[in-house]
Amino acid sequence: MTVSPEIVTQYGPKLHGSLPGPNARRIVEGDDQWISPSYTRSYPLVAKRGRGVRVEDVDGNQFLDFAAGIAVCSTGHCHPEVVAAIQEQAGELIHMSGTDFYYESLVTLSERLSKIAPMPGPHRFYYGNSGAEAIECALKLARYHTKRQNVIAFLGAFHGRTMGALSLTASKPQQRRRFAPLVPGVTHIRYPNAYRGCEGGPQETEAFALGCARYIEDKLFHTVLAPEEVAAIFVEPIQGEGGYVVAPTIFMQELRRICDKHGILLVADEVQSGAGRTGKWWAIEHTGVQPDIVCMAKGIASGMPLGICMSRADIMDWKPGSHASTFGGNPVCIASALATLDVLEREGLSNAAQRGEQAFRRLKTWLSRHPVVGDVRGRGLMIGIEIVKDQKSREAAPELRDRIVELAFERGLLILGCGENSVRLAPPLIVREQEIEVALDILEECVRVAEEELARAGHAAG
Repeated sequence: MTVSPEIVTQYGPKLHGSLPGPNARRIVEGDDQWISPSYTRSYPLVAKRGRGVRVEDVDGNQFLDFAAGIAVCSTGHCHPEVVAAIQEQAGELIHMSGTDFYYESLVTLSERLSKIAPMPGPHRFYYGNSGAEAIECALKLARYHTKRQNVIAFLGAFHGRTMGALSLTASKPQQRRRFAPLVPGVTHIRYPNAYRGCEGGPQETEAFALGCARYIEDKLFHTVLAPEEVAAIFVEPIQGEGGYVVAPTIFMQELRRICDKHGILLVADEVQSGAGRTGKWWAIEHTGVQPDIVCMAKGIASGMPLGICMSRADIMDWKPGSHASTFGGNPVCIASALATLDVLEREGLSNAAQRGEQAFRRLKTWLSRHPVVGDVRGRGLMIGIEIVKDQKSREAAPELRDRIVELAFERGLLILGCGENSVRLAPPLIVREQEIEVALDILEECVRVAEEELARAGHAAG
């Protein structure tokens, strides 16, 4: 324990009895009866209200939320400025459809986003309702603008579950199982996960990353893809669902070079890594690489449904009717996004960087103290912890990862898995220093318990 009991009392979870409580159990039973079984639930949290980094369930239990609605609640739950903006706009106008009419706020938000874009302007913007819709827009736009049909994406990628986005997704077989045929023209290649792909130090890691990118020219363009028929390369600067894997700078630079050489568009999927989560507005900014198109959603509106595709203005050259969305750019969602940008600009970005450094300082020590922690990676408050059976073999331990997530819930900490065997930490960007320390105390206890259980199981088997 690194923090005092007084800090735990003030900033930690507050639980009453065993989990789930009676009200939660009743609602879960109803959910089992009525709701699509395609939803993925890691544990029986039944949320009722949230404030900041805390979530209260229907039985009055209070949890520390280090999942943030899958990296969505960037300003925390129900930030007063965001709530006020939503309430004020809901009292004025909820919907008229920006597809057929005009909203001033569409222009206002575009101007704000253009100022923080990771590539030079001028820019144009398409508004939808989700990250998947932003990706669908980018896919269609890339084909329309280039008059080319093929795209390149990466193994481990998650771009969404609608059919176009799903065709780019290559994270888990279940996400694609029994949905073929998908949209044709997508080729997947290896993403540079150095932990899984190579042995050695920084030089070997850099060479491995460079090789992953050069595979495009060295192999694909000489075998199955004519470069003049490739419209775009879709890449997550940090893979989200794939395991919070950070793309090395040299890899991103090489993708940019290939795109420039062959007239291919570079599309950055910043749905999970953007909106300040890494301590910069966009994760790709850490590499110095400028994309042609950026897809954003999740944290950009602090929980309201909003997906945005931003491109260089000359790229978004399609005609009226080529693409649209009835609800996209809803004025209430836009109001939430504008308030979110205010909060993030004032405090969220700097706090994400500082609190991320705080977390990494401690987490890196786990590599020498916990045999099941194979890797710690990420940027800012987008942190991945890889769980293995032991560091020598590096064998993935997905069941152990799931057990750690379960143990955390039982102790009042909300986290999620990602990739095959990683834990993700993605708290609201306004998380406080004390909340980081309390959460890491809880998580380290869960890791320790999981290690003890693994050891007992090994002894029993022996």
